[in-house]
Amino acid sequence: MNRYTVITLFPELVHAFRDTGIVGRCQQRGLVAIDTVNPRTYTQDRRATVDDTPYGGGPGMVMMAAPLRAAIAAARGAGPALVIYLSPQGRRFQQRDVARLASCPHLVLVAGRYEGIDERLLARDIDEEWSVGDFVLSGGEVPAMLMIDAIVRTLPDALGDARSAQEDSFSEDLLDHPHYTRPEILDGEAVPPVLLSGHHAAIDAWRRQQRIGRTWQRRPDLLPSGGLSVTDLALLAAYRRDLEESSGD
Repeated sequence: MNRYTVITLFPELVHAFRDTGIVGRCQQRGLVAIDTVNPRTYTQDRRATVDDTPYGGGPGMVMMAAPLRAAIAAARGAGPALVIYLSPQGRRFQQRDVARLASCPHLVLVAGRYEGIDERLLARDIDEEWSVGDFVLSGGEVPAMLMIDAIVRTLPDALGDARSAQEDSFSEDLLDHPHYTRPEILDGEAVPPVLLSGHHAAIDAWRRQQRIGRTWQRRPDLLPSGGLSVTDLALLAAYRRDLEESSGD
């Protein structure tokens, strides 16, 4: 069973996420365990102070090292754990990172607040620093939940059909193919005939073509730097021809 512990001043945010959707079902089935540790539990004053003014002056407050260090130690427990700090300065989290983090039996995710945490604690108590994008949030709870969600859905038996995770956007560094359901015709537009054909090989080829074509069209930076295979190049050429013909109508 994989464990995820979020160190946060707002555990109620994580608890709502933990009990909902795919993550909630995985917890109920014993596939994962998600809990929280609040640094305020490890403060020494009546006000449960967890922040202080920064040395050198400037706006905002900085999370103090002592409560966070005690919270990290409590979260780690006796077993092995990888401690992650969520911050805009961290390495960009991408789908290709999910498999490695999913193999870790216990992740401790530190959700910072205010202007961040004391640099000395970052250097000594944090194993890895991760970012979910080039923007600033009020705290690390949302990034922590984002990472857990991305990881949990790839675990064995997490989804009803294992192929769902295998065919997601960014698997193989490609975007997802289009999806259709009933009705067969919506606003005058019909479902692509190949999807109604029952010809599984043709459907697989169409979906592969759509994944490659959409990636070329929307996120060319994701395409393999070494180039596409001969088969994939042919699929892309057909996609581009279809695109040109439809735009000429």
